[in-house]
Amino acid sequence: MNLGIDATNIRAGGGITHLAELLSAFNFKDSPIKKIYVFSGHETLKMLPSSEFIEKVSHKKLNKGLISRSLWQLFSLSKAAKKRKCDILFIPGGNYWGWFHPVVTLSQNMLPFELGELKRYGLSKMLLKLLLLRIFQSISFMRSDGVIFLTDFARVKISKIIGKNVNQSEIVPHGINPCFYNLPKPQKSIDSYNAFNRFKLTYVSTVDVYKHQLVLITAVSDLIKEGLPLSLEIVGSGYKPELTKMINLMNKLDPGSIWLKYRGKVPFYQLPKLYKEADMGVFSSTCENLPNILLEKMASGLPIACSNYGAMSEVLGSSGVYFSPTSLEETKNILRKMISSPEMRNKSAHQNYKIAKKYSWNECATKTFNFISFVKNNYVQR
Repeated sequence: MNLGIDATNIRAGGGITHLAELLSAFNFKDSPIKKIYVFSGHETLKMLPSSEFIEKVSHKKLNKGLISRSLWQLFSLSKAAKKRKCDILFIPGGNYWGWFHPVVTLSQNMLPFELGELKRYGLSKMLLKLLLLRIFQSISFMRSDGVIFLTDFARVKISKIIGKNVNQSEIVPHGINPCFYNLPKPQKSIDSYNAFNRFKLTYVSTVDVYKHQLVLITAVSDLIKEGLPLSLEIVGSGYKPELTKMINLMNKLDPGSIWLKYRGKVPFYQLPKLYKEADMGVFSSTCENLPNILLEKMASGLPIACSNYGAMSEVLGSSGVYFSPTSLEETKNILRKMISSPEMRNKSAHQNYKIAKKYSWNECATKTFNFISFVKNNYVQR
């Protein structure tokens, strides 16, 4: 079997991580899939693994902007797949408009399907973009011969929104790169920290309206005023309007950068060290499918204060320590409670680490490509 993978609109972030890990972990020798053709721009293809089983295919239109790439997908992808005798197409980006079948899509982005979250953007280009994505992805999922979801939360929510169950579906969680695994370290009393050796909180995620960095920063500032020796490191690229608000708040609350630091986006290989240097992780997002960042913090042996929204409870289960990231008081209360209790932190860290062991890229690759093969073998010509 020959498989085509449409990576035309996968450019960075979690999409690249997912596809690169998937291709690296897959065992071709034990699979009916003998050849994979990946269609994308040069920069994306450079970040994917090379193999005798993988052929990378590019085109000048795939190295241009979104409109050019989308037009190539619409008019040329199906022809390119047929030319290379592909038996099935896999669309990890979630949007598909071609005539080739069978096709399996992957649902990774929950934001377009959460109207409550979209309202946070007000009347803006981002709101329009997300509404269009909601329409495009809904149609793509309905036209697909199979859909892969990362969580049951996403499967139920999206099926309800599009008004029907998708044709065939499978739940396949992401995996965790082994470089993140780090045994939980002993949890010390907050009394062992001081103004020169602060208890370090870290929040790695895109700065955006649904990530609630502003509430977290204000909460930590208030706790410092109460006498807790804390520091907070924010890491990630940013949605410009929200990033501007965050920078202004940082300058107001900590003009000397004594306890608050924003590092922007850091390379993937630096993340394990960043987590290892932290004392506790925070995850304040109100819209997620299956966040890689949360899985990475779990594997890193960190105690985590986690948002009670979305699929987070499906990941951490009853062992999670949850709070509402939109509430300043609730954010402060849960942080104060965890920071003041080394026992609570120790329990959180060990339970998180244990759960993280369930997430394997090898298993993700096996389940993904087995489902693709299943869809191909059960495809009925429309």
